Amino acid sequence: MKNVVVVLVVFTLAYTQTCIGQESDSISRIGLSVISQANQGNSYITFPTDIGNIEPLWFEGNIIPNFYLRQSKNSRLMGVLTPQIIIRMYQEESKPVRTPSYMPQITVYYNFKENRDSPDFSMYGRVTHHSNGQDGDFFLENGELNLKNGSFSTNFLELGLITTNVNKRFNAYQFFKTSFEVHPEAYIQDELKGIYSQYRWHTAFSIFKLPDNKTANTRKNADISVKGEATWLFGELNNWNYVSLNRLNISLTFYYHPRFLEDIGLFVQYYHGLDYYNMYFSHQLDVLRFGFMTEKLRF
Repeated sequence: MKNVVVVLVVFTLAYTQTCIGQESDSISRIGLSVISQANQGNSYITFPTDIGNIEPLWFEGNIIPNFYLRQSKNSRLMGVLTPQIIIRMYQEESKPVRTPSYMPQITVYYNFKENRDSPDFSMYGRVTHHSNGQDGDFFLENGELNLKNGSFSTNFLELGLITTNVNKRFNAYQFFKTSFEVHPEAYIQDELKGIYSQYRWHTAFSIFKLPDNKTANTRKNADISVKGEATWLFGELNNWNYVSLNRLNISLTFYYHPRFLEDIGLFVQYYHGLDYYNMYFSHQLDVLRFGFMTEKLRF
C-alpha cells in the first residue's frame, strides 16, 4: 500500500505544480460558486440501456440541488447546503424504486486567491449523512445483506483541496481535486464495520471545453466536459490485502451539451468499483451507462 500512496502523492504534487505554471494563461477569474458546482457534481438520469453487471434498471436518478450561503458572488468563503438523493427504478413487477440513498450534506469552501496573478487554490470541508430510510434487519436469516428494506446508515467527514486553472490554448477550464473521507467509529452503523471502508482517498480531474467564439463579455456553457475520478478504500475491508485492486473505484464521464438545449446535455459514463447505492455497497460493478445530465456551470 505504501507504493500506491507514494504514487498518488507524487502525481498530486506534480499536477499541482503544473496548474501553478498555467495560471498566467487565465482567461477570466472563476468565482467560488463555479468551483463548488464543479466539485458538488451534477443531477442526471440514466437511460434503461446500462451495459454491465448492474441489476436491470429503468433509470437511476441523481438529484443534487445546491443552496448557497454567502455574502456576495465574490465571497471567498461560502457554505453550500445539498439535500442529495439517488434513486433507482428496477425492471421488476410494479417497477419498484427500492431504498433510495439520502445524502444531505453541508460543505464550506474557502478560496485562497486574492488577485488574478496568484494561484487559484480552494479548500473545502464537508459533513454528510448517508442512509436509506429503512428500518429492517441489516442481514437476512441466511446471512446475506437485506437489500429490500435493510437499514443502512453512516456519517462522514471530508476535507479536500481544489486547484483551478485555464488552458488558454484549448479555451478550457481545468479542475483537480484531492480529498480524504473519514467515517468516525461512533457515527457509522456497527454492522458496516469491517465490510464498508471507513477511510477513502478521492481524486478527480475535470476539463470543461468552452465554445470557440467565447468573448470576454459573454458567459457560456461548456460544449464538452470530461471528468475522471478515482477512489482508494483504506482500512479493514472484507479481509482484502491492503494493495488489492478491489479497493480501487474509478469512473470516467464524457458530457456533450448540444447548442439547441439550455441546461441539459447527454453523457456517457464508465464506472468500475464497489456500488455506492446504500445496501448494495458490496456489489462490484463494471457498467457503461448513458443518459441526460444537467450542466449549469457558467464561465
